[in-house]
Amino acid sequence: MINSRLPLVALLVSLFLYGVVIPPFTSYMRNKPIEEKLGYVPSVTFLKPLSADQKELVGASLVMKVLMYFGGVVGKAQEGRVLAELPDLQGMSRLLHGAVQLDPYNMDAYYFAQGFLTWDAKQFKIANLLLDYGMKYRTWDWYLPFFAGFNSAYFLKDYPKAAAYYKKAADLSGQDLHKSLAGRYMQESGQTDLAIAYLAAMEKGEKNQALKKNYQIRLAAFHEVKRIETARDRFMAEHGGLPVSVEQLVQLGFLAPTPVDPYGGRFYLEASGKVATTSKFAFATKNK
Repeated sequence: MINSRLPLVALLVSLFLYGVVIPPFTSYMRNKPIEEKLGYVPSVTFLKPLSADQKELVGASLVMKVLMYFGGVVGKAQEGRVLAELPDLQGMSRLLHGAVQLDPYNMDAYYFAQGFLTWDAKQFKIANLLLDYGMKYRTWDWYLPFFAGFNSAYFLKDYPKAAAYYKKAADLSGQDLHKSLAGRYMQESGQTDLAIAYLAAMEKGEKNQALKKNYQIRLAAFHEVKRIETARDRFMAEHGGLPVSVEQLVQLGFLAPTPVDPYGGRFYLEASGKVATTSKFAFATKNK
């Protein structure tokens, strides 16, 4: 008789604990700054045996956790509110690496990792290692070598490696863009054009609205960089030297309207003539 009541007693105790713990926890999480909500997740070594035959579901839930967190951070930044602290890029990376170990075919994990491991976390080699891992499983997916090719050319300046990745993307996709990139020796002067082409392709194919908006903002910033570069080159052709500043280009009529950094920074020219911005293409935080 006692043994038959144990399941009922356990259920009642569970419901009681749920009622006591969950509401305060939910309220606590709701009131926390969004950039602190990524939270703790057990290591993949611990999750794998627990996941059993539900590894795809668990992997997808890790990716969704990161997407929701990132969406909150981007939304807050777009509203013009200064972030309390830098986003937890290391935690995001850890969760996405765990997700692909649980399910190496998870498309969103690779695509999203490419979005922040490169531009935001500056972990270019780690991004390419993750993409290489994905290529072993998603053998039909031309996006992965396309991403890796861009990282190799734009960030790592490894042009032979970039050409190899782009050739693989071209073989899988048959697209002319990838074929031309595979055969092109990309010089430093062409990097802005490459970034614009890459970001335009990423923005066009992105389904997640937070990440899509992120690409749109970065694309707008690089279009402004391109305008400044064009004005700088016209100035050099006419005057035989570099302009002193972006402001000089505006004052002399080489650049109109005045360029605006969508991240809230100010564009300027380095001593070499390279276009830079005080925002470093990132939204402001209180720690800056």
